[in-house]
Amino acid sequence: MSRSTPRRAPVGTIPGILLLVILVALGVAMWRTSTSGPDADGLASTQQQPDYSYAERRDPADPFAAGLVDAPVGLVMFSDYQCPFCAQWTQDTLPELMEHAERGDLRIEIRDVNVYGPDSERAARAAYAASAQAAYWEFHDALFDGGSTRTSAELSREGLLSLAGDLGLDRGRFASDMASPEAAEEIARSEALATEHGAVSTPVFIIGGAPIIGAQPTSVFVEAFDSALDDARASGEG
Repeated sequence: MSRSTPRRAPVGTIPGILLLVILVALGVAMWRTSTSGPDADGLASTQQQPDYSYAERRDPADPFAAGLVDAPVGLVMFSDYQCPFCAQWTQDTLPELMEHAERGDLRIEIRDVNVYGPDSERAARAAYAASAQAAYWEFHDALFDGGSTRTSAELSREGLLSLAGDLGLDRGRFASDMASPEAAEEIARSEALATEHGAVSTPVFIIGGAPIIGAQPTSVFVEAFDSALDDARASGEG
């Protein structure tokens, strides 16, 4: 991604906090079904929440996904490797959702984006390079090990190459893939999808076509998953 591309404000800044408040309000508004006033016939009309499930790629060759490609429920996460809330969610919530993915009920798709700057972009490129050696999830989890983000030194080129070596990856191939145009294109693709869905900070989730903003408690995601699975089964998709 070009360095001239405007950076989105991290959650920790004042503009980022204000923007997140707005996003939360929008997310709540989209999450719930809103009821308007009486129509011309004096009857209340109901407006259904928008369906954002088109954010799901459902690509069998997607290395950044877990779970069956035709699982009844889809989850998309926009994530940044310097985002502490993303790290917390990976530690606290992802393992439970992975159990649903392993049972075939949930498709999880991670979209690595660059919110916090050069270290984030470098880490996303490194995750792409790991995916080229079928090690995306191992690398992803290592970057968030213990529910924490890594230091700037650990997200340097040498730090990321060292991590790749620790995971048993081919360092030469890893370095080449990390610097490749394809890595930049993948990040740009994810960021375009994030922008399209208003995900200007991280983490942002879309589960069952509905948004969740921020690293909410695990129970929020479990309830959202259960609701989406019930809907899918009722419609004959599950």
